[in-house]
Amino acid sequence: MSAVPEKGAPAPHQNPSPVLEVRNLRVEFPSRRGTLVAVDGISFAIAPGEVLGVVGESGAGKSLTGTAIIGLLEPPGRIAGGEILFEGERIDLLREERMRRIRGRRIGAIFQDPLTSLNPLYTVGAQLVETIRTHLPVGIADARARAIALLREVGIPAPEARIDHYPHQFSGGMRQRVVIALALCAEPRLVIADEPTTALDVSIQAQIIQLLKKLARERGTAIMLITHDMGVIAETADRVAVLYAGRIAEIGPVREIVGNARHPYTVGLMGAIPKIGAGAGKRRARLVQIEGSMPRLNAMPAGCAFHPRCAKCFARCTRERPEARPIGPNLAACWLYE
Repeated sequence: MSAVPEKGAPAPHQNPSPVLEVRNLRVEFPSRRGTLVAVDGISFAIAPGEVLGVVGESGAGKSLTGTAIIGLLEPPGRIAGGEILFEGERIDLLREERMRRIRGRRIGAIFQDPLTSLNPLYTVGAQLVETIRTHLPVGIADARARAIALLREVGIPAPEARIDHYPHQFSGGMRQRVVIALALCAEPRLVIADEPTTALDVSIQAQIIQLLKKLARERGTAIMLITHDMGVIAETADRVAVLYAGRIAEIGPVREIVGNARHPYTVGLMGAIPKIGAGAGKRRARLVQIEGSMPRLNAMPAGCAFHPRCAKCFARCTRERPEARPIGPNLAACWLYE
């Protein structure tokens, strides 16, 4: 399993200008009982050709971070603080009309359920052609030719015929490929992929992973890959951000996160993954279990949000909230390294 960029991949660190910069992002939900903070001070950047994996339990704030970036937060959710910069331009304050043009033209999105992204009343070709013509100055014939080329690129067999089929005529994996083609219509610089392999069988997952890696390697597209599947992260990402209760617990190169995690929560996540290939004579270690569950937004503990579940908790953890600090090549928000 290799998580480093493949041969020929653009080296993300060679380009000092990130495609996406998120600085101290805060997402709130006003309620009758007070304001709930769902994303609390998240910061990261993604370089051209880089895949950043965003991982964590359900409710950690992964998908909310993605929807905030592309301007699709559902009311009453709102961005209450921080900045989102796309290719140096601040986009979190843009009007909806301007943001819609950026979202379609320069930022693509791939969602978990392809049926929510495809209109069942129109052929996939009609949807691709409409999207292409909305964002690029091309005629119908050129748009159709481009749509066929995109379907071929994402691995749809016989695209000249399948372009006139409806979404229900495709399998789940093929529909997800069509959604990826839609996301690539206008050659975006950034793709937000939210659980793109969930509910797909393992062989189709592998094909989707290869598509995303090819996209980053050959087009230099920056990809934010949101998932709870560490296997997908280890195979696809260059760096990993581990979220817990709306904050980044740890961020670093994928090999460091998988093989040498610093934050106790990340250590627990990695310890819960079965190891394959242990020798027949070796005693198999028990998988790690993180006791308890993630706190509710209206009952966030003081200090480090993870301290009620942490075996290494001490007094300071219960009082003061740690900020992310460098620990080797990683950044980790933990008082153990103070």
